[in-house]
Amino acid sequence: MVASEIAAVFFLFNALLRGSLVQSQGLQRGFYDSSCPDAEDIVRSTVEKYYNNDATIAPGLLRLHFHDCFVQGCDASVLISGASSERSAPQNFGLRGFEVIDDAKSQLESTCPGVVSCADILALAARDSVDLTGGPNWPVPLGRRDGRISSAADAKALPSPADPVSVQRQKFADQGLSDHDLVTLVGAHTIGQTDCAFVRYRLYNFTATGNADPSISP
Repeated sequence: MVASEIAAVFFLFNALLRGSLVQSQGLQRGFYDSSCPDAEDIVRSTVEKYYNNDATIAPGLLRLHFHDCFVQGCDASVLISGASSERSAPQNFGLRGFEVIDDAKSQLESTCPGVVSCADILALAARDSVDLTGGPNWPVPLGRRDGRISSAADAKALPSPADPVSVQRQKFADQGLSDHDLVTLVGAHTIGQTDCAFVRYRLYNFTATGNADPSISP
């Protein structure tokens, strides 16, 4: 995928999150200009610190933000711990980047206590992660409020790599998203990686034939 196509993927990814999955009423650019003017710089420097130590944290933060937004909107409910919370759901096993958000939040609480929401930190961290990988940078409207309800059952709404196309399409349609949006958001995986278990069955002995999935381009 060439650079311009990658940029298009992330631009659309962000636009979809802001437009379709985010309750955008009241969000505005420069929301913390008066109450916490260093907020965006603090989040950026924190993400950059972790990225410089481990570049794979970038797709982890992007995925964390997506999993948060796809379930009841971008309210940081995926960060809440608990035996029956979203974070504990099987669909969220393997999520990464919690320590980055915790670090940024801790610094912000020291600078301007009780002002910057975790939901906004997640949105900023996702944007900064894309920028650090060479993708586009975009202004993030801020002012999200953190949710207080987090249920593992709600995480069933998340698309799964095991879902057939029909189920994937329905899950996106339930969020007001189109087939085009589905393909665009899947394209956001271009900066990440996947576990071999998710592709091995298609490479070896597909449907007990002893061969690879014939739909895979050689």
